[in-house]
Amino acid sequence: MVKLKCGLEIHAYLVTNEKLFCRCKSSRERGLQPNIYICPICCGMPGAKPMAPNINAVEKAVQIALLLGCKVNTEMPWMRKHYDWPDLPKGYQNTMSGPHAVPLGVNGKFEGITIESMHMEEDPAAWDPKTGAVDYNRSGLPLVEIVTAPDFKTADEVHSWVGKLVHALSYLKAVDTNAGVKADVNVSLIEDDGKQKTERVEIKNITSIDAMKSAVLFEFERQLKEGSVRETRRFDEAKGVTMRMRGKEQADDYRFIVDPDLRSVILSDKFILEQKKLIPELPSAKLDKLIKKYKISPRDADVLIKDIDIAVFFEQVVEKVDGKFALPWVTVELLRVLNYNKKSLSEVSINVGHFVKLLKMVEHEKITELQAKQILNKFVPASFDPSNVEGRISSEKELEPIVKKVIYDNSKAVLECRNGDVKAFNFLIGEVMRATNRRADSAVTRKLIDKALGKL
Repeated sequence: MVKLKCGLEIHAYLVTNEKLFCRCKSSRERGLQPNIYICPICCGMPGAKPMAPNINAVEKAVQIALLLGCKVNTEMPWMRKHYDWPDLPKGYQNTMSGPHAVPLGVNGKFEGITIESMHMEEDPAAWDPKTGAVDYNRSGLPLVEIVTAPDFKTADEVHSWVGKLVHALSYLKAVDTNAGVKADVNVSLIEDDGKQKTERVEIKNITSIDAMKSAVLFEFERQLKEGSVRETRRFDEAKGVTMRMRGKEQADDYRFIVDPDLRSVILSDKFILEQKKLIPELPSAKLDKLIKKYKISPRDADVLIKDIDIAVFFEQVVEKVDGKFALPWVTVELLRVLNYNKKSLSEVSINVGHFVKLLKMVEHEKITELQAKQILNKFVPASFDPSNVEGRISSEKELEPIVKKVIYDNSKAVLECRNGDVKAFNFLIGEVMRATNRRADSAVTRKLIDKALGKL
């Protein structure tokens, strides 16, 4: 039986304010005006020399290596990787890869897949082959490349693993997951005994997890029918097929040399330890913790761990409020408000103390749930102390005239209520809530409406 043998080379943008070797703004915005964040260094102008690498990029790259379980090397020279392409103004790319390079991280393990190496490099510019225009905004952005062993045996494994990787990287906040990840996918076929059946084919620049799965599936079937030669192909996502680009380059083709203009990156044990302390719990560990410690269902825990900020926020809240009571307020109501405003929790300023106070006011029946939801709506972009809001109205004496007026003003709904229409009854409750700014106690309101209707 013929089996799949697949490995990945994953590229992702590091989240930094500046580019790797210059102080130009590091921007990954879509639709950005071309060539506004550029300088002689990132445009590769003659005589321009690179600055020392962005320390924030180095810090985050080390954190990624540690998250992947890699051994972090302490001295890495910068290499020049030469190739002739319009998107590379210098004629070479600065990278930590190559036959004589020392990767930043080696021999890692993540979710059962071996990480052979992980290194930093700079992004080339963006070249439009139709117009010939080159946009240098992207040139020099800091990247990491994660190289796996050919451990994947199915396309589903690729899809699942990359999804888990992106999720874990989002916890670290070192990689711009909104910009997505790109992958070069290496595919070949082997016999049952491990003997190589086809040559390894590299499929370049696949930009989505679903496309990675589709490309692997197609290439597996293609190599079964046609065999393969060592080559580089691209994936046409619209057609769902891989297409030949060129013969596969060898390391010698890139003419790797140590860059004489850049010092090696040297890391101390103290520096590596400091970065290790910044590594958060991985999503799988966080999931187990939430289920076991707070006795919540796997489904609810899965909602929480989708965003580390939400998960941490929940853990902070349940230090002061019962977990079962707090859970729907975080997983339903808070997410409702954030989604409506198209914001993540990290983009707004919601004070945990204010949120806790709001929940305690509901729990102690100082305000109604409807009132609390209305207050929570106003927590974006910034929360406020809810202590001074007007409280729940539970006095029959205070509510009775309001109920009477609502019934007087809505004779049609009253008639429908008397005919057993539940929607009409709920409408009357809603009108009382509206008249009291959602402060009316719902149980008392129901009682008073029933009482009033009975007297009609």
